[in-house]
Amino acid sequence: MPVLHCWPEAGESDKLWLAGPHLRMCDRWAVNLQKRYIRQGCWLFQQLFLSIEDFAPAGPEAREAGIMSANIRNIAIIAHVDHGKTTLVDAMLRQSGIFRANEAVIERVMDSNDLERERGITILAKNTALFFHDTKINIVDTPGHSDFGGEVERALRMVDGVVVLVDASEGPLPQTRYVLQKALAAKLPPVIVLNKIDRTDARAKEVLDEIYDLFIDLDATEDQLDFPVIYTNARDGVAHRTPGDGSKDLLPLFEAIVKHIPAPPGDPEGVLQIQVMNLDYSEFLGRIAIGRVFNGTLKRGADVGISKLDGKLAATRITKLYTFRGLERDEAQAVPAGDLVAIAGVEGIQIGESITDLANPMPLEPLLIDEPTLAMIFTVNSGPLSGKEGSFLTSRDLRDRLQKELLTNVSIRVEDTDTPESFRVLGRGELQLAILIETMRREGFELMVGKPEIVVRTEKGKKLEPLERLVIDVPENFIGIIMETIGSRRGEMIKMSNHGSGRVRMDFKIPSRGLIGLRSQLLTDTRGTALIHSIFEGWMEYGGEMALRPTGALVADRGGPSTAFALWNIQERGELFIGPAIEVYEGMIVGENSREQDMDVNVTKEKKQTNMRSSSADEAIRLIPHRELSLEQAIEFIADDEFVEITPKSIRLRKKVLQANKRPRRWQEIRASQATTS
Repeated sequence: MPVLHCWPEAGESDKLWLAGPHLRMCDRWAVNLQKRYIRQGCWLFQQLFLSIEDFAPAGPEAREAGIMSANIRNIAIIAHVDHGKTTLVDAMLRQSGIFRANEAVIERVMDSNDLERERGITILAKNTALFFHDTKINIVDTPGHSDFGGEVERALRMVDGVVVLVDASEGPLPQTRYVLQKALAAKLPPVIVLNKIDRTDARAKEVLDEIYDLFIDLDATEDQLDFPVIYTNARDGVAHRTPGDGSKDLLPLFEAIVKHIPAPPGDPEGVLQIQVMNLDYSEFLGRIAIGRVFNGTLKRGADVGISKLDGKLAATRITKLYTFRGLERDEAQAVPAGDLVAIAGVEGIQIGESITDLANPMPLEPLLIDEPTLAMIFTVNSGPLSGKEGSFLTSRDLRDRLQKELLTNVSIRVEDTDTPESFRVLGRGELQLAILIETMRREGFELMVGKPEIVVRTEKGKKLEPLERLVIDVPENFIGIIMETIGSRRGEMIKMSNHGSGRVRMDFKIPSRGLIGLRSQLLTDTRGTALIHSIFEGWMEYGGEMALRPTGALVADRGGPSTAFALWNIQERGELFIGPAIEVYEGMIVGENSREQDMDVNVTKEKKQTNMRSSSADEAIRLIPHRELSLEQAIEFIADDEFVEITPKSIRLRKKVLQANKRPRRWQEIRASQATTS
């Protein structure tokens, strides 16, 4: 065996052998690694990676520049929520040899955020990289929920093709349609992956027909209709070109990506053009800009220009460059056109801005993100219990945190209101804003939020409101109650399909404000069996006022700790939200009234002690378990005159006006609303 030159230097991680077959190593490391990983059965090492004899030393020019000669493929994995995107990326990373044989790897390794792991959904788009033969594959894992569509739009700008993942049982759902529409509009070639083919109710052939129908419905070209289809079981890490072809790994998927996704365009010798698509932060390096090199080569130490969103050009020097390898970042001397790059130490850079040549600037077009459709009022916590649990209480803290969110979340807007302690926050949906609130709550903030309201616009003298496409999957016996509920919210049915499995899928068009509070109501009506998905469809003419919440609230009329005795007497009036020994204050909502009026109740009343005995006085107190509202449920429940009070330890509901004698009655609000409509 010939003696090879050592590159990279001694002390580098031995994972470079697996992650980058193009890197040169000395023969001692190579032999040890070959023994270790072939014994562990890394299929990609045995089948795909170059042999030790193929590792000839790199030329001095390439070594000095640090430019890798490997081909590049940039792909985004897009799908509806819970169809298995992150699980598939897990399997691809494992089989590519990115992880050591003895490395402990958690499930859904790309979902690094605590909220992502708790909820089982992807919230932030993240990228990773792996190697197949001599090809580097940059993968962007995107969110599947429509509220985080801004992440998908940025991800599609970074890639040259998409892997469209569809559940082999559920078929294409609203988010599948949304992301595919964006990908086809950007002329990105798709690779269709039918996942979860091991499900007992899988219907791969019918789902493939539905995908073809979806492509035709979205006006796909003939070239886009000629897509490859891969059948996968992401959980087991198996892919098939045809069902049951005997494949035992993801080799067919890797080959389809390399064959059908084009190499990135761009001239490494051309004028530098980079667009920032994401931001990260490091305590050691400061703000990190993540983007794609569309043209030219970015070199460490180079003086470049940053084209700001307002058109100005700011000069800066590149101090640190990183490329992606697995879940880690490798420092680089230069990054050529087509690759994804992380740039550290550039202060003040924002998403959508371009990095270009200082002498010959050619900035790229800024990112275009769909407008927000929902707004909420964020205000400081002015309740009697404020300041007892949180660390950040003032309007200045609230403003600084919202401004910080704007740096990394391009689909959110923040507007000032008439009062300095309140801010109007606009987003894509209730879940997106609820995730922001939950994140702030965990950081130690105390705040209050109002009822979500739609964002309206005026065109040609007409008032327009956002329209949503709603898909509901329910058992057949709940069709009637679904139709009645959606009809009361101005929804119109487009189609109904029954696959003979006992469940029915119904498609509706409904105003966005009709979705506020709908999810919890449908889950109650269908005993938790409904699957509800929605996506922004467009704009429609404003349809007038919509019915308010049909029930009133049980409101505490005085402060103090709640007692079991008082709650026992009140529970017949409606459903309680609190249990005994909970600190309450006047104006705090403690339950839902069974009638449409609000009811002031005393939940602090104690049982009077007396020497007299009777058979009824000592009756045992049996409390019905109260309903513990989550943050999303609380936001859906509140009416226009109510707030949700959020602290690090508690979620409370309250009236905007706490004193009962100053508070307008609910029937007065309903009558005023009806008068406005007429």
